[in-house]
Amino acid sequence: MEASGTVEFLLLGLSEDPDLQPTILGLFLSMYLVTVLGNLLIILAIFSDSHLHTPMYFFLSNLSFTDICFISTTVPKMLVNIQRQSKSISYTGCLTQVCFGAGFAGLENFLLAAMAYDRYVAICHPLRYTVIMNPHLCVLLILLSLTISITYALLQSLMLLRLSFCTNLEIPHFFCELVLQLACSDTLINNILVFVAACVFAGVPLLGIIFSYTHIVSSVLRMPSSGGKHKAFSTCGSHLSVVSLFYGTGFGVYISSVVTDSPRKTAVASVMYSVVPQMLNPFIYSLRNREMKEALGKLIVHFKLVET
Repeated sequence: MEASGTVEFLLLGLSEDPDLQPTILGLFLSMYLVTVLGNLLIILAIFSDSHLHTPMYFFLSNLSFTDICFISTTVPKMLVNIQRQSKSISYTGCLTQVCFGAGFAGLENFLLAAMAYDRYVAICHPLRYTVIMNPHLCVLLILLSLTISITYALLQSLMLLRLSFCTNLEIPHFFCELVLQLACSDTLINNILVFVAACVFAGVPLLGIIFSYTHIVSSVLRMPSSGGKHKAFSTCGSHLSVVSLFYGTGFGVYISSVVTDSPRKTAVASVMYSVVPQMLNPFIYSLRNREMKEALGKLIVHFKLVET
């Protein structure tokens, strides 16, 4: 069967047990709403408080927006399918999921690297911070990350268009991440592209983050006062937590796919990098960051005044 707009894939989801479907629906609907509302609050708090109009929070607002887009690429379709008691997704819909999913995942990697660079400049070159991290550079980093991510996403989609699919159209996942495995034509070039993309989108940003924090730790350890050390590390705590969560869950999924030959178990593990980090990021930044707490408090007070 040649790939065309008439092809429909079947997303088998996390479980085929009908008794579990209401629980899965409620759980993922709650996680989706918490993710969207939490990240929207972060964005609104940053834009409404002039004290947060700094490079660090500029990148954070972009990360929150990316998290909303990333989770919106996959979870809503799964919720609709459970509600309708359907498993189907069109060829176009599947291709769209792959395209947007790849783009937003890549963008998230680059944003985390940009935030690490921001912390590196702030701690290692504090006197030159405002000169180096100027608005022009911040916007340029966002545009560069966006351009690379969009280019890869489109290339990934174009490479999938050349494939044909046969009789097996069942994807043992809750989104179309594994669609490449169903192709009955040669996927060597596609696999090479995925490998190169993994090196570029995960390897390069991760190396940049490691490089930044190596210099940060070295610089902090040379500080004479313990108060200065604590303050420097506290500004990096939230970002380090988000990085650890994002890459830790990502590597966990990769390891689980290697040690187990069960696609369903891999699909369950995929929740840990495609849903959980996006949901927890707002909590990490709001609970560990004093400036963020104050901004959110002002925003809540403002909403209460508007209601009254």
